Amino acid sequence: MSVLPIQPIPFFADKDKAFWRLQALGWGGAMLLRTMSAIANDQRLSFLVLVLIATITGFSISLVLSVIYRTLITRRALVTWGMTALILPFAVGLNAFIDAWVISLYRSDSDATFTQLFLGVFYLDATLLGAWSALYYAINFYLQIEEQNDQLIRLENQATQAQLAMLRYQLNPHFLFNTLNSISTLVLLKQTEPANAMLSRLSSFLRYTLVNKPSARVTVAQEVETLKLYLDIERMRFEERLRTTFHIDPATESCLLPSLLLQPLVENAIKYAVTPQESGAEITISAQLVGSMLRITVSDTGPGLQSPTTDNRLSGMSYDGGEPVSTGVGLSNIRDRLSQAYGEHHRFETVEPIEGGFAVLIEIPVERREAAEDVPEAPRLAAMAAQ
Repeated sequence: MSVLPIQPIPFFADKDKAFWRLQALGWGGAMLLRTMSAIANDQRLSFLVLVLIATITGFSISLVLSVIYRTLITRRALVTWGMTALILPFAVGLNAFIDAWVISLYRSDSDATFTQLFLGVFYLDATLLGAWSALYYAINFYLQIEEQNDQLIRLENQATQAQLAMLRYQLNPHFLFNTLNSISTLVLLKQTEPANAMLSRLSSFLRYTLVNKPSARVTVAQEVETLKLYLDIERMRFEERLRTTFHIDPATESCLLPSLLLQPLVENAIKYAVTPQESGAEITISAQLVGSMLRITVSDTGPGLQSPTTDNRLSGMSYDGGEPVSTGVGLSNIRDRLSQAYGEHHRFETVEPIEGGFAVLIEIPVERREAAEDVPEAPRLAAMAAQ
């Protein structure tokens, strides 16, 4: 016989319900203890009315305190504890005043003065409300920490999902298919030397792509060398139609940026600037420092925004037989990676230069590598591919 699994519900899943449960349990327990104490001291049963009134008074004052504490708990520590230190004695005094007044009515023939009755119940009320206040702050601070931990877990899960998505952004399957197809063509034409060189470069590029962590930061120098490795592969396909120029300020070479950030931009330029034009196009990659920001520009001399495929280029979509096909290298993917890595502290713009063509401008905060990280070195891979 199968048993239905019981899914436990956290006590504080519903904070309001948990608050009222704790209120009832706490003040009910205090009332029970005071009742047992009265019975042990041979008090008359009518004294239980005083216990009930004292419990209702404490319960009501604690509700008022909960409203005040709920506002104070979100303030600075000095404000929170300073205001609590002022409000709590006043609440205890009010509770003791009501208790003493009720007792004086109950014991109208007693020789004790109101002040003596007030001082007599003040200690007990201070203990109860003081303990209640301490528990209120302790529980709510605990819940705040739990909420922060849950938020961190959610952010880590989102970051993990973004990192997994980055694996799709880093290498376009169309690029891999075209490269393998070109190698196959060279083999069929018995041009073994170019085929072997192209295969070696592809192997080195794949090694760098797959071994490197999706969230890793690399230097501009490493990124440029990896980009050159990728362009060497594409240049064997497009030959003189693909022309490239690098303007890399030496001061930027040690700056860090997300790994393989520029490759999809260059691939985008090849697809929409070099491929459609018989004469090809020139792609320019530049990096320079602008104050505390690293500015990177990838531009081309293609048809730019005047092309009928402008919307496709901006969204990273191509059309095959009239049906849209995702290329996986849309500019929106780059924007997502920058937002994941830098939040609002970055700039990403698409520009149509006056002289024509298309350009993407990126600005990110300047960060430099202080210690060696475990990432493949692009220059070494490029050297291996050249052998």
